[in-house]
Amino acid sequence: MVVSELSDQDVNRIFRALADATRRDIVRRTLVADVSVSQLADSYAMSFAAVQKHVALLEEASLVTKSSRGRERMVRGNLARIRQAQRLLDHFEEVWRSRIDRLDALLAEDDPASSDT
Repeated sequence: MVVSELSDQDVNRIFRALADATRRDIVRRTLVADVSVSQLADSYAMSFAAVQKHVALLEEASLVTKSSRGRERMVRGNLARIRQAQRLLDHFEEVWRSRIDRLDALLAEDDPASSDT
C-alpha cells in the first residue's frame, strides 16, 4: 500500500509542492517532455529565480528531476512519484468513501421513514 511506501515527510513534501498552481503546471509540462528551466521561466510572469525555486521545491518532493544538457538545466517529471501521489489520493478517497457509507448506514437505521411500520 502506498501509505507505507511514503514517510510522513514525503507525503508532506508532495502535498506542499502540489499546493501551488504554478508547480502543478510545471509538473504537467515536464511530464510531456523535458523542459529547460529557462523555457519554464519564459512561460510564467515571474523571475527566473522564482521559477528555479518552484522547480527546487518540486525536486525536493521528487516530483521532478533535473539534469544538465550542455549549459541548460533540464527538468523532467517523475512519473513514478506522480503515480505514488495518485495512489495516496486514491487511498484517502477510499477511506472517506467508507466513512460516508458508514454514516449513511447509521442515518438509515435512525430514519423512521425507512422502517416498515
